[in-house]
Amino acid sequence: MTNKRHQVRPLNGNRVSARPDPEVVAQAKRRNFSAAYKLGILREADQCEQAGQIGALLRREGLYSSHLTTWRRQRKAGQLAGLKPGKRGPKKDEQAAELAALRRENEGLKAKLEQAELIIAAQKKLAQALERTLSREGDDRS
Repeated sequence: MTNKRHQVRPLNGNRVSARPDPEVVAQAKRRNFSAAYKLGILREADQCEQAGQIGALLRREGLYSSHLTTWRRQRKAGQLAGLKPGKRGPKKDEQAAELAALRRENEGLKAKLEQAELIIAAQKKLAQALERTLSREGDDRS
């Protein structure tokens, strides 16, 4: 007995056993809801008076009760802009970025100061050496 589901009939008519073609599943995408849609759903949910009406609304729209909870909290806080999806990922700390930039600048300035001090010290030694040489030449001439 052969299972016809797993057999492919090529153009020449002979049956050939073949593996099922693996289906490539598309990467899931996050659903984005517009602010108008969210407010419309909240209005409909607020009008529901009988038991089970909110559940029917959620099933019809393919939503979860957590969506309603979050959207109600945002509406209560007056965050109409908050009803739009926010940016994901870690929040940028501007003070930390500024502090890091200032630290880098400070390190660079310290390096320049150290180099300038070395140059000044070398110039002092050169001046002292020249002074000694000139004073010796002056003593030799006399």
